Amino acid sequence: MTTLARPGTELSADDARRIALRAQGFLGAPDRRAGVRGVLRHLGAVQLDTISVLARSHELVPYARLGPVGRESVERAYWQTGASGTGPHAFEYWSHAACILPVEEWPHFAFRRRAYRNRPHWNHELPDGAYDQVLEQLRADGPQTATELGGAKKTNDWWDWSGTKVAVERALMYGEVVCVERRGWKRVYDLAERAVPAALLHDELDDTECVRRLVRLAGRALGVGTRADIADYHRLKAEQVDAVIADSGLVPVTVAGWGRPAWADPAALETAPRGRHRTTLLSPFDSLIWERARTERIFGFTHRLEAYVPRPKRVYGYFAMPVLSGGRLVGRVDPAREGRTLVARQVALEGPKAVPGVAQALVEAASWVGCTDVRVERVDSPDLRGPLTVELARLLA
Repeated sequence: MTTLARPGTELSADDARRIALRAQGFLGAPDRRAGVRGVLRHLGAVQLDTISVLARSHELVPYARLGPVGRESVERAYWQTGASGTGPHAFEYWSHAACILPVEEWPHFAFRRRAYRNRPHWNHELPDGAYDQVLEQLRADGPQTATELGGAKKTNDWWDWSGTKVAVERALMYGEVVCVERRGWKRVYDLAERAVPAALLHDELDDTECVRRLVRLAGRALGVGTRADIADYHRLKAEQVDAVIADSGLVPVTVAGWGRPAWADPAALETAPRGRHRTTLLSPFDSLIWERARTERIFGFTHRLEAYVPRPKRVYGYFAMPVLSGGRLVGRVDPAREGRTLVARQVALEGPKAVPGVAQALVEAASWVGCTDVRVERVDSPDLRGPLTVELARLLA
């Protein structure tokens, strides 16, 4: 592999795979001193989701890279106020989806806040006076959930928001309100003027500068990617990427077998990726596998979350978690917990060589969530059930 970050660099498919793994924090020794906050800053975005099986996705992401980090410490790392009292280290906003973002990136989402302010149509009607009332209440009483502000829903229907919820969510999108933590999975809202450090609390950057920064961040987090890969990371439009990529700091490269132009972080090309591969279960919402076409191109692995697929049509299970081992995606596990037992409801293995990695990933995950045993219910390849059971018993002994 080349060590020169020059335009026109040619990479093999394996080079690209290793670059992507290192960029995402799965190759080489993890920086434990930087911890969860370091993972967040490096990735630029950690996706949130309501589903919790082993843990919620924003906990699984640092676990996958750092190992068994304390779950309470993950929440503190994201939301705890800085030593100078300048507010939390992160904020929640719309990036790839609803994501936790490093607070220093607040100015670079000004383009999206402006777009929301100029949006002509919304799914929920904003009642007269509700917006100002929410802001006044937060100013007077401090951070609150939508329930504390006056109620989140009009009925039990999930999407039937109250006027208060409509107002505070609109204020969140506009940037006047910030989600400063999740409490029992409910957003806790505060005024941006209190929660965001004063030096960052501005929308001075124009759209081009914002998008250029996010393209650069996406390229760094991916290591190497196509235009579609880079656009998908923060859900930018293709034309937005095209307008800035030439002066984003990324360099054009060619990747064997990709069949389309690609760009790389020049720092990723300076040294060949080497080091120990992480073996772990991945959240289906992990940024390593966000984009299905990219996952198939890099790993030859088709990944699809089936939680929202009707049960009879599921192939791999409700929350099938890909297993990363030796720099490859080697299988899937659909997990559950029963007391102190981690249950692998369904296991799919790519072949006999996948058995040690899947067993190791299961045992480590079990320990992390306080389980002392692992039980396998179904293995898609029956002939591999025995070897997997033996390997699990060896690791648990």
